[in-house]
Amino acid sequence: MNKIIYLDAAASALKSRAVIDTEMDFLREHYANAGRGVCARATAVDGMVNHTRHRVADFIGANATQIVFTSGTTDGMNRIVQMIRSMYPQSHFVVAVSDLDHHSARMPWQNLANRGECDLVLCPLNAAFDIDVDQIPVADVMVITAMSNVLGVPQDVASIIRHARRKNPHVITIIDAAQYVAHAKIDVHEWGCDFLCFSGHKIGADTGLGVMYIRDPDATAADKFGGGMVNKILDNGEFILNPSPEKFEAGTMPLTQISGLGVAIDEWTAWDGASELISYMYDALVKIPRINLLTGRGAALISFTVDGMHILDFGMRVGARGICMRVGNMCATWIHRALGIAGSARLSVGPWNTRADADRAIEIIRDVVGQ
Repeated sequence: MNKIIYLDAAASALKSRAVIDTEMDFLREHYANAGRGVCARATAVDGMVNHTRHRVADFIGANATQIVFTSGTTDGMNRIVQMIRSMYPQSHFVVAVSDLDHHSARMPWQNLANRGECDLVLCPLNAAFDIDVDQIPVADVMVITAMSNVLGVPQDVASIIRHARRKNPHVITIIDAAQYVAHAKIDVHEWGCDFLCFSGHKIGADTGLGVMYIRDPDATAADKFGGGMVNKILDNGEFILNPSPEKFEAGTMPLTQISGLGVAIDEWTAWDGASELISYMYDALVKIPRINLLTGRGAALISFTVDGMHILDFGMRVGARGICMRVGNMCATWIHRALGIAGSARLSVGPWNTRADADRAIEIIRDVVGQ
């Protein structure tokens, strides 16, 4: 059987031996529930969660009390919608979205708009398919996809937020950093955003774990209720919640995944080989006549279409030859519509990829498209 060449890091990164070993050691030797006991094991798990939370805070320039563990970006983005919706119990409000948005960033707001509970306005894109800061609309809430998983270009988040606040100083800004987190430094303090989400599995941690940053957790209402977040339940039925982050972490957390997150962050931030491999493959693909590149040489990934071939047929053919890559609409319908196509193929790399992987992938793609 041919060796599988995994070029789908943008969908989910492979897990390193160190991450796997850390999680296995936790399961075998240290497992207990967090916040549920006073024995040595339970206390140690509390310490592990606290240590990882501080590592994540350092990673994005936040305070530990602003870091909430979720099950992923989709979970976080949906929860933020409910948190903000509670701020407007009777009034109508306006949400700005863009065609860069992934499904999980825009669909929850579209769902509210479909029910008549908010209005959506579109942030125009410029000729380079970046958010046009000179045409940002007035809105109460603004969703910003920091990097499209189709185009792989980081947006100037700080500038976008500054321009949005010139239109409305009180606009609430929400950052989808699911793709951005794997390729560029996040500094929530510098950006000045109100909320931000990313998934651990995009940077080599396990699935089922995400991070939600809340700029002002004390002023943000809890959206879930259950064990672990309650300080006291009063006789009259009212309850007092723990302070953040426990306030937002009802129920048992994904402890095994959390145990490996710090290791994944350390390994991912030490790796800087993506740009070299992507540029190398770009230079080869640009020479194949039937390949229509959608991304530039400096993007974090490569997206393209193939003349005269349905993108799913292309994906099936390269997949049969051992290339694991993404084809379709990438959960990003709107940017494909803006580009005038139904879907695309995407190559993305991680620390496990080599120059030999790139050479073999280009050889297979060249054979499949008949060039």
